[in-house]
Amino acid sequence: MTQIAYPIRNSLYLNITDRCTLECRFCPKHTAQGPVVHEYDLSLDHRPEVEEIIATIGDPTAYEEIVFCGFGEPTLRLKVLLEVARWIKQHGGKVRINTDGLANLVNKRNVLPEMQGLVDSLSVSLNAQNEEVYARHCQPALPGSWQALLDFLAEAPKYIPKVTATAIDGLEGVDIQACEKLATKLGVAFRRRELDKVG
Repeated sequence: MTQIAYPIRNSLYLNITDRCTLECRFCPKHTAQGPVVHEYDLSLDHRPEVEEIIATIGDPTAYEEIVFCGFGEPTLRLKVLLEVARWIKQHGGKVRINTDGLANLVNKRNVLPEMQGLVDSLSVSLNAQNEEVYARHCQPALPGSWQALLDFLAEAPKYIPKVTATAIDGLEGVDIQACEKLATKLGVAFRRRELDKVG
């Protein structure tokens, strides 16, 4: 059975796609861990539509926040994501998106204004202090991904109240202090994540 919503601590996570713009070497999808986060199997046998996703949420105010973060990049289903986010906000909930920061590149336009008022916070996977380290670990499919990620991070605070860049400590060649400096330069907060600790 497809696991669309899964609670972790005080948040409810939504798994809306298995597609991604990156093929990160450390992603459970590409490691022995497989599609399991905590005790939840996040394999999807179909990509759920708006009504189906909403039905799994229940009362959004029962959670600290509703997080779009499954086994793929949630902004690849931007229209569905925004419709569900609108419903969550209308029902008193808070919305966070965990993203690779490539939504503008994929959609060939600035989608951040469309998120304004619907998304309370963004957690953006920076994952490296420079393009070479980023390419090595994240293996982006689209040319120009590194610069697009930096541009997205710099632009996001104009529209989203809370923007945090993240990087994983323990990946070869990743300089966490340099990542934090880069995040500060881009005008966003920074959070260090631990290798092999998902969710």
